[in-house]
Amino acid sequence: MTVHLVKLSVGAENIDDLMARVAYRVEQNKTSKFGPFHDHVTRMFPRRDAELLDGGSLYWVVKGNVLARQKIIGLEKVTGGDGIERCAILLNPQLVRTQLQPRRAFQGWRYLEVADAPLDVGAGRSDLKKGRGLPPELSMELNELGLL
Repeated sequence: MTVHLVKLSVGAENIDDLMARVAYRVEQNKTSKFGPFHDHVTRMFPRRDAELLDGGSLYWVVKGNVLARQKIIGLEKVTGGDGIERCAILLNPQLVRTQLQPRRAFQGWRYLEVADAPLDVGAGRSDLKKGRGLPPELSMELNELGLL
């Protein structure tokens, strides 16, 4: 059974900023052991790794809203310069825009059940009354104004 992760993209201002960060990491990784993939290193190794690797994605929260996801393609144990073991989440470099889903701030990452995950933009159920299918920046503004 598939499960996803949701994670804050700390410092990213918008979807374009997140895309630039991903492209930078992919470029750095081309000559590393990870190859041309995006990696995100986190302190904890997920216990539900088999479920994540069964089609799971990492959903990115930018400025309080889930805006995009990346397919998880692997989980690798890595050791930092301080000798502490961590987890490198290997991600497909392609960002898939999702429908807006507000999220409060949290630390680390959280599991996200398939039923609770936002749909990809353009993946059916286009309902403008709920902000689905709108550009992310417009959806965020309408949400902040309490109109969604």
